[in-house]
Parts: sequence; C-alpha cells; structure tokens
Amino acid sequence: MPCYRCGARQTDPVRGSSPWQRGVRAESQVLICPDCQRLHDLDLDHCGTCRSTALICRLGEVECRSCGAVWMARSGSTPGRPPAMEMPPGLSAEVEAALNRVLGRA
Repeated sequence: MPCYRCGARQTDPVRGSSPWQRGVRAESQVLICPDCQRLHDLDLDHCGTCRSTALICRLGEVECRSCGAVWMARSGSTPGRPPAMEMPPGLSAEVEAALNRVLGRA
C-alpha cells in the first residue's frame, strides 16, 4: 500500500520498527510515509470525543488509540470528513447492492 498523500511505496525496512505510520482518512486505514509525516495538515480523521488523530480502522469500526472510543465506520460524509467515494460508472447492480450491504449504505 502506498502513502496516501504522495504515493511513495514502502520498501523493506532495516531492522527495527518501520518509520511509516498508519492513520485513518475517510474512515479507511492509510499509510503515511516519513516525508509526509513532517507535514502539519495531513487531513486525517479525528476522534469526536478527544479530537485525536491516533485512530485505527478495522472490520467496519474506527477506534481511537488515545481515549478508547469506538464507533462504526459510516459510508456517508460527516462534518470534518471527506465525502465517500462514488460508485464507478458501469458497476453491475448486483455488485453495487453487495457493496451497499457491506458498507451499510441505505
């Protein structure tokens, strides 16, 4: 998975922990390369309780690593978050219906 901001690809790290970080953007897990981490405006989602951007996303849930708050990931746009991706043109109705069920769309 490349850096969501610049598209740089992660390489095999030397021994120790990876300098890459994870974040959540539009309620999806993203990777952030070391160069982009230096930027102050990464446009990441934040916790509605404590405003932290230390979030993880898994199995349709978003969890704040700072305060422990957990909420279901929504597919729609919410204040302070980018709008959800639209369905690509030509997507079959069956696939679109399955995606809507999985993503909890009405």
